[in-house]
Amino acid sequence: MLVHRLFRTLILPALSAFAIIPTSRAEKTQYITGTGLDGVVNRQLALDRTPALYTGDFGDCLGGQSLLNVTKFDAAFYYDNSTILFHLDGTTNIRNESVMLYISVEAYGEGRFSMTVDPCNVNIYSMCPLSATLPIEAFTMFQIGPQQVSGIPQIAYEVPDLDGFARIQIFANSSQTEIGCFQAVMNNGHSFSQPEWISTVLGVFTIVTIIASFATAAYGVSIPHMRTHYAHSLSVLVIFEIFQSIFYSGALSLPWPKLLPAWWSNFAWSAGLGPSAHIIRSVNSFVGVSGNASQVGEAGSTIINNQGGLSQLIYGHSLVTDLVRGIYERRAESAKDVVNTLAKRRPYDPDDPYDYTWNGDPVQPGMPLPGDWTGFSGELSMLSIPSPNAFTVALIWLLIILGLVVFILVIFKYSLEGLVKLRWIKQDRLEYFRSHWTGYLRLSLLRTLFIAFFSLTTLAIFQLVTHGSAGPTVVAAVVLAIFVVGIGSLVTHALHCRLRSGVFSVDPDRILLRRDKLMGFFPYVTPIRLSRLKEEELGEKPAGSLPFVRWHFVDHDANRKNVHQDEPYVKRFGWLSARYRLSRWWFFACWLAYQFIRACFLGGASGSPLVQVFGLFVLDILGLVIIAALDPYEGQRNTALAVWLLALTRVATTGLSIAFLPSFNLGRIVVTVIGVAIIIIQCLLTIALMILTVLGGISSWMSLSRNQEYFTSQRLEGVRIQYFEHVARRAADDPLPSKPRSEPETQSPDKFPELAREPYFTVTSVRRTPKIEDEDDDYLAEMNQHPMQGAAALGVGPGRGRSHTASVSSRSSVSSLPRAARVHRASWSSRDFSQWQADQQRLDPSLVRRMSGGTNHVRANSIKTTGTLRGQASVGSLRSGTRASGSRPVTSTKEVTEEESELDQVNETGQETEKSCLEDSQ
Repeated sequence: MLVHRLFRTLILPALSAFAIIPTSRAEKTQYITGTGLDGVVNRQLALDRTPALYTGDFGDCLGGQSLLNVTKFDAAFYYDNSTILFHLDGTTNIRNESVMLYISVEAYGEGRFSMTVDPCNVNIYSMCPLSATLPIEAFTMFQIGPQQVSGIPQIAYEVPDLDGFARIQIFANSSQTEIGCFQAVMNNGHSFSQPEWISTVLGVFTIVTIIASFATAAYGVSIPHMRTHYAHSLSVLVIFEIFQSIFYSGALSLPWPKLLPAWWSNFAWSAGLGPSAHIIRSVNSFVGVSGNASQVGEAGSTIINNQGGLSQLIYGHSLVTDLVRGIYERRAESAKDVVNTLAKRRPYDPDDPYDYTWNGDPVQPGMPLPGDWTGFSGELSMLSIPSPNAFTVALIWLLIILGLVVFILVIFKYSLEGLVKLRWIKQDRLEYFRSHWTGYLRLSLLRTLFIAFFSLTTLAIFQLVTHGSAGPTVVAAVVLAIFVVGIGSLVTHALHCRLRSGVFSVDPDRILLRRDKLMGFFPYVTPIRLSRLKEEELGEKPAGSLPFVRWHFVDHDANRKNVHQDEPYVKRFGWLSARYRLSRWWFFACWLAYQFIRACFLGGASGSPLVQVFGLFVLDILGLVIIAALDPYEGQRNTALAVWLLALTRVATTGLSIAFLPSFNLGRIVVTVIGVAIIIIQCLLTIALMILTVLGGISSWMSLSRNQEYFTSQRLEGVRIQYFEHVARRAADDPLPSKPRSEPETQSPDKFPELAREPYFTVTSVRRTPKIEDEDDDYLAEMNQHPMQGAAALGVGPGRGRSHTASVSSRSSVSSLPRAARVHRASWSSRDFSQWQADQQRLDPSLVRRMSGGTNHVRANSIKTTGTLRGQASVGSLRSGTRASGSRPVTSTKEVTEEESELDQVNETGQETEKSCLEDSQ
């Protein structure tokens, strides 16, 4: 009974409501018919459709001195029925005044539309006259013709991020002065600002890079070997450097077209500027930003007199009267009640067919005027972040990220321990990380601060230059000191720990100008130092030479391990030096200095656009030349991204940005075209980054399979072999092999022409068929007996001398075959191979060690152990099943620790000595 009553009272009405919703919504949608500017009659036009052009957020273009408080300012142009919509809600403290309205639209620096409106003529009774006792509710629609909007180009309806604004100016008839001005940004529904999906996609690629980088750093047992593969994974620092470089392109104090800040807003998350409204509101009081976010205008008593100017276009002359003071007298309690009534814009009403959702809102306090995208403040306005809040918001997000890093690593560590206890993973899986996870946690936090160095330094300097409130200014100074002094001290200490046991030497050198051809046709000369040439390259005669010097480091200990083989140094400072070449391990200090200088130009020179732009342009050119000459990265993908693509993009972006300087006075259309070129360049860089991220993930996958003899994908098996060879060569800092020059083959007169190939055959495999003797149990027992077992039975072994029973005749007599007969092996099975390999490993375990990157930590299996020829199946494949034909085993790279490696060397030496002694005794 109770269930039936609940069903009737609760569930049934709810289901009925859900069933009615679509029908009722369809009934409330009203349609009209209209004729567009192109003469096409459009039927079934919904009243709540999105117009072709419409306004967004709006602000007070009199700097907060308008005598009206406006909560809603919407204007729109419907192309499909040639209609202009105008909607204005607000209040005023003026007792009684007749006004005139002037509506204008400006796009790409030119006036495209203007209209003078008398509120009394268009039935706007709340402004006819303007009164403090009556709230302003102006809503009207105008029918216009093609001539009135002929100044708006057709491309304005389709180009992303229309660079324009709509403005309404209110003039008092009695004084003929401007008493209110409100400006809103114009939109057309198309924008490059798509953080919902662009930022999400970029974030996914970044997470993939972080996982791949961490996996190569945590997998393994040999520190130098782990460093080698970590150096070839895609650098997270390079990823964030690219994203931050794109975003901080807008920190130059230039009048940007709207499409550039819209594009850059997709990369704001990489700089720690997540547009969180809750965080922004929470720090407003701390940074000194105050004001009413629900309206614009002050409705104060300040007398604003515009003698002449635009008022002459409306009235034809200028007039100042003594009645102005009486107009601005404040109303009593009735005016305050009206202001409180319309203190906030009414929410969207879905039941009202004339309501819409495309409208804008009043700008937040501390934001620039809508439609003004100048400098860093204009870029931040696209994120709805006031410029005084930028540093504090980024600092809060950095603290959140640091806490998230700690949380993830702790959860990951104890999750692995739980999986080991449940026996879902092997005991030795990521054993080194599990036993040294506190060190990984410390280095991860330092690496995160190192990545955030450029962004936080730029914002801190920007905060100090803008002279904001005392609180955030002090915090910015403290954070700047911590980053510069703290990270700078760590970098200096890392250099000192490695360089304190040697001296720098300066030796004479020469720069040779060698002849070469570009694309095999255009001649040019290449400068190269004499000290870098190999002996076989010295025979070429150069086109010229110049005197030079060579500055290099000389270590006092000649037997000291290099920086990448020095395990204590890699453990302490690998987060700084691990990704760089052996001869460029110190490049992290150059990177830090370069980023600090860039931050000083971007954040500190915002008041001097000329110095800022040209100084940064020269700095980026020098950075490109120096970094390209040093070629610091060990991995090719990091080199392609950081050395070439990023550096060239910086130079191109800064160079094109010079055209935005006000002294050049270029038209806004030309400026917009240049902005599109910048977006294309940065978009190509982003696409290249995404492609290299995928390739980097595949290479990291290969690195994680280095202890496996065969790869998961047979198609990539040959690629993996080449990749391991490349890793080993780059770890030794050997130059990349140059492609041999293709020379045309000349037919020798003494050489016979090559004859046509005749039919031939090749033997791909040989299989022994079973014999009659295979069924003899005594014969099989003799054949399956291990040679060493027979030797032990005869008295031959370590520590024993040669006995008479170990002679050749005695050993031959144990077989039932004649003396001249040759013993053949029976057909081998998978079990036979497995048992044979296990016996071999017990006898000589050092033979299973593999070569790895040219180091002494890992060694190759002896051919005696595998007995595998190219094209044959290995023991591992026989265990797992039949392997596809055509595959070949790769040189496996199973890691061992340093202690195990030294012990194996001693065991191998002893076994080789013992074997040689045994052969001599025989």
